[in-house]
Parts: sequence; C-alpha cells; structure tokens
Amino acid sequence: MMEMVGSVQRLTYIGAAILFILSLRGLSAQESARRGNVYGTFGMVLAVAMTALAVLLGTGGEATPGSAALWLAAPIAIGAIIGSVLAARVAMTSMPELVAVLHSFVGAAAVLVGLANYLEPNRAPDPVHDVEIVVGVFIGAVTFTGSVVAFFKLRGTLGSRPLLLPGRHLANLAMLVACGVFGVAFLRAAPPEGLTPLLVITAIASLLGMHLVAAIGGGDMPVVVSLLNSYSGWAASAAGFMLSNDLLIITGALVGSSGAILSYIMCRAMNRSIWNVVFGGFGAAPAAGPSRAGVEAKPVQETTVEAVANLLSGAKSIIVVPGYGMAVAQAQHPVRDLTTILGERGAHVRYAIHPVAGRLPGHMNVLLAEANVPYDIVEEMDEINDDFSTTDVVLIIGANDIVNPSALSDPSSPIYGMPVLQAWKAGKVVMLKRSMSAGYAGVDNAICYNENTLMLFGDAKKTVSALVAALNSSR
Repeated sequence: MMEMVGSVQRLTYIGAAILFILSLRGLSAQESARRGNVYGTFGMVLAVAMTALAVLLGTGGEATPGSAALWLAAPIAIGAIIGSVLAARVAMTSMPELVAVLHSFVGAAAVLVGLANYLEPNRAPDPVHDVEIVVGVFIGAVTFTGSVVAFFKLRGTLGSRPLLLPGRHLANLAMLVACGVFGVAFLRAAPPEGLTPLLVITAIASLLGMHLVAAIGGGDMPVVVSLLNSYSGWAASAAGFMLSNDLLIITGALVGSSGAILSYIMCRAMNRSIWNVVFGGFGAAPAAGPSRAGVEAKPVQETTVEAVANLLSGAKSIIVVPGYGMAVAQAQHPVRDLTTILGERGAHVRYAIHPVAGRLPGHMNVLLAEANVPYDIVEEMDEINDDFSTTDVVLIIGANDIVNPSALSDPSSPIYGMPVLQAWKAGKVVMLKRSMSAGYAGVDNAICYNENTLMLFGDAKKTVSALVAALNSSR
C-alpha cells in the first residue's frame, strides 16, 4: 500500500513541478501572466493535497489518522484564511511590503525546519543531513531578518538611506567566518550538544541579514526584493533537502534561480553589479565632477490642466512614463481613460516601462494590467528609448529617478551610469508631481529645469481625472 502511495506521490510531484515550470514560463510575459498564475495555483493545490494524503496514510505510532488530519487541517485552514484576507485587503501600493513579508515567512520556516530536524528524537547521526541543516538555517535566518528590514524600509518605517557603518564589509566577512566556525563545531558535536552552535549560527546569520539589507539604499529596493525572492527560494530548497521532499527542492531551486536571474537583469538595467548592490554602497562614492548648483537654481515652468489638455489634443505621438507616484495615487485607471481618449482621437499612445520603476520588479506592469491597459502599447526601456526623439509629448506620472538626465550627463551624480528613459528628447515633457522633492534615491532631477519641460503639480489621480474631464469637454 505504502509503495503505491509513494509512486503516486512521486508522479504527482513531477506533475506539480511541471506546472510550476509552466507557471514561470507564463509569468514571463504580460499576455500569458494570468495563465501562469492558474498553472502555479493548480500545481500548489496538487502538491499540498498529495503531501497531506501521504502524511495521513503514513501515520504510525501513537498518532491516529484522525488526530493527524486535525493537526494538518488546522494550520492549513488558518494559513488559507490569513492569506485570503491579506490578498483581498492589500492595496497595490502595499504589494512590495507584502512580498517582503512573504519572503520572511519562507526564511523563518527554513530555520524552524532545521531546528526541528536536529531536535528530532532518536535521530541517527548523519553528517550529510547535518550539513543540510546548517545551510538551511543560515540561508533561512539571513532571508528572514533581511526581509523584515526590507519590509520596514518599503513601508517607510525605516529611512531609505543606506546604513553605511565604518568597516561594514569587514563586519560582514567576520560574521560569515564566524558562521563557518560554528558550523564546523556543530558538525563535530553529537546531538544534542550541537544545539548551542546551531543557535549561535542562527543569531549571527540573522544579524548578517539585517546588516546587509540595512546597508542598501532605497533606490535599489526593487533589486533587494528580487534578491530576497532568490534567497527565499534557496531557503525552501534547503528545507526540501532536510525534509527529503523532492518537490520542495525543485520548487525552491526554480524560485531561487529565477530570482537570481531577475536580479542580474535588473542590475544590468541600472548599470550596477550585483556585488555593488548587495554590499550597500561598496564603490558607490561619486566621481568628481562639475557642480549642478547652477542647474538646481533654474526656475521651473509650471503649467495648468487646461494647457496640458490643449497640448495633448494637438499631439500625434504620446508616451506615458508611469512611476511609483502613480501607484501611490492609485491613478492607473484615470491614466488608462486618458490614453484611451487620446487613442480614439488618432494619437499614437504608448507606455514606457523602466525595469526598476516602482518598488517591485514588474510593479508598473501589474498596475497597468489591473487597469486593463492593452499589452501591445506597453513597451520596455530598450524597445522605446530610441523613439523619444520623434515623440511630440511625454507625460511623466510619478516617475523621477528613471527619467533623470543626470544619470547620463553628470559624473558627480550618485546615479551616474544608470540607464534611464530619455524622455527629455521629446518635443514637450509634462511632469506630474506633488512637489519638487527628490525621488526615492534622494537625487534632484535635472529634467524639471529643461526648457521643454512643463511641471503640473498636484495629486496624480485628481490631476489626470481633471485632464480626462477637460478632454471630454472639448469634444
């Protein structure tokens, strides 16, 4: 009987793994993202159901199938209720914080699984399994505390500026070496004497995770979220090794490798190395260059809703650049209405998406998809950057650092070398902002002072809604 259950379990796990791979494939494009979500959901339902069934059928000792079912059903039901409520209530602007919290859960689970495995009664010595426990606890602790710090940074509880302590790189190295030393001590100790070095590893790795993420600036938070996604995948994979669960190993490896690849792609988009981002400011001192005091002193050209409506009415080609300010104002639906009206009047309207716009990889794509913006008019930076010079009007809504010309022209700027959307090359630039405050990276934006830039101040949702009303009244 148990042999048949084991065979069915392996086949089910293979099917679930295939569905997870198809899910990742579907999520790689906007057109297939919904289908990818369905594949992933169905794969997870299969995996959980099969695992629960295998546990119930394999119950032995003092536990009865009924009591085992209760122990399984209770946490699954509680988790499902909490997850459903959070998913239903969370605002799109809070999605980055939610993702960070979910990553912390994976890290905490890996730590708890490692400790539980080591404290298992009558556990036979197994050096290979002990290595799996050390690795799983280390990765899990780094992921847990790093994700918690990322959550507070994204929420605004902690400042966005990096915590650059003197000798921080040596401190990181010292903590890493200390974990290695206590890891050797753990492997040499017989149960339960190894619990003390294992707990010390947990504490040091937790401190390391906090320090690594605290030393990363706010402008790099999209990459941090992607990195933590990768860490959580490797933590889950390590937990799979500890539990001898093939599906957990495969799933964790898929998440870990895809998160690492995405982090690399985003770092390339920022003209940064992954090491520069991880070590929070390493080599980030700005090069000497000319002062921008003269640029900052220039006045801006403030405009009105009516003037912008007239400008858009006469434009033949328009590019919209969304940013985090659009997400905060929840302006994606009025923006969709605006571009729909302009498209109906014969204008060629497109959206330009920067890889690190927002606080989460793909943040702007998700917002636009929620507003039912057609996929075929949403283009990435590499696809659209050459078209700005032939565009009549660029409408920048809540974006800042990703359209800053200083990234290409000012060697003294902290973001110098970062590829940006070259919106300033258009005939006219209309920038929607609440105020003249700097972006998340804390850098003033030189595009605001250009002669072809018009500043339209106010809440993005109210301003765009007013533009929609003005265009409708002029029909």
